[in-house]
Amino acid sequence: MLAKRGRIGDCFSKDERIVVFPGDCLELLRTCPDETFRLIVTSPPYNIGKEYEKKLELDSYLSQQAEVIRECVRCLSPRGSICWQVGNYVDGGAIIPLDTVLYPIFRELGLSMRNRIIWHFEHGLHCSRRFSGRYETISWFTKSDDYVFNLDPVRVPQKYPGKKYFKGPKAGQFSCNPLGKNPGDLWVIPNVKSNHVEKTEHPCQFPVELVERLVLSLAEEDDWVLDPFLGTGTTIVAAVRHGRRAAGAETVPKYVSLARERIEGELAGTLRTRPMHKPVYDPVEAGNSLTAAPWTAEGDTAQMVLLEKKRSYGRSGTP
Repeated sequence: MLAKRGRIGDCFSKDERIVVFPGDCLELLRTCPDETFRLIVTSPPYNIGKEYEKKLELDSYLSQQAEVIRECVRCLSPRGSICWQVGNYVDGGAIIPLDTVLYPIFRELGLSMRNRIIWHFEHGLHCSRRFSGRYETISWFTKSDDYVFNLDPVRVPQKYPGKKYFKGPKAGQFSCNPLGKNPGDLWVIPNVKSNHVEKTEHPCQFPVELVERLVLSLAEEDDWVLDPFLGTGTTIVAAVRHGRRAAGAETVPKYVSLARERIEGELAGTLRTRPMHKPVYDPVEAGNSLTAAPWTAEGDTAQMVLLEKKRSYGRSGTP
């Protein structure tokens, strides 16, 4: 059994626990029986011309996505979920939120949206003619109204754990769930940039903790998890870590190798990742010297105003 758990297959079989398919996801999906996967989670190409994709006209891109999504729905179990994580397509400087144009495809295939999760991060490219993008979305769809959802494994610490009911039959009792609170649909998780512990050479890698939250809440132990656009294997790492079976497809040979290397590291207990629930790094609190602006000695500037301590105001609006 231990040998089987450590094996990484290269074609799909229900006898496997881990599958990294070196090829197109449609080829993999066509070998998978109906209703196999409890969870399908992926971050497909955004059609913005990255090294692993060919930029297409938007309609062609959507048709391509629709073909993959249709096969995913066929392979999704009746109690299963699909989580499609995307950003924006940029056309001549104008953005098109991909989740909005992909939504009709899922609806036409009979799926119901349960959440539109906003993934917020603080680092990325700086824009000069619009506000810099600092979020992407995860569209969570289910195949039926009877779907797996386990909240307790992904609860986060309460903001006010000592809060109590102030009236009614429970007055004086603690009002918070002792296991923590629902994380909500706005997730603040650092993206994988140059100084991130998980960074590889992939330009658009997403963090393990993002997928862990989905794996723990939407799939159960020994369930199959699929990522049709596997990249460097993040989804399989998250699934394996929590006792799920996992499969994925990747067309770029160097990313296939990276995925296998990272999965092997996870199996061996040597893969370094950012822990779930770790607080977001605060450079001021950490005493980082780079937070001292070099121009502050030269007098007041617009930046200085932003750095001033916040004042507290009374009801009248005066300090």
